[in-house]
Amino acid sequence: MASMKLDVEKFSGKNDFRLWKVKMKALLDHHSLAIALKSDEDEESSISREKKIEIMEKAHSAIILCLGDKPLRKVWKEKTVIEVWKKLESVYQKVNFQ
Repeated sequence: MASMKLDVEKFSGKNDFRLWKVKMKALLDHHSLAIALKSDEDEESSISREKKIEIMEKAHSAIILCLGDKPLRKVWKEKTVIEVWKKLESVYQKVNFQ
């Protein structure tokens, strides 16, 4: 099987956040890191604490590396991947009233 390069355009704050979010979730899923975005209640109990920490750190790094400077400045103080994700949603996700 040929190697596949997966890139997600950095979110700059000007491009479509919802589309970036879909791409970012797909990237995390491809690298088996999507579980990092689930709350503790949704978490599978079969994952060891060490593995969970590793997944959370890798997912956090992946998201940070896919942010441009402006959005990064808004989330750099957030400690966990879930905090980063929720902060991005609160700042950039517009409510659709239709």
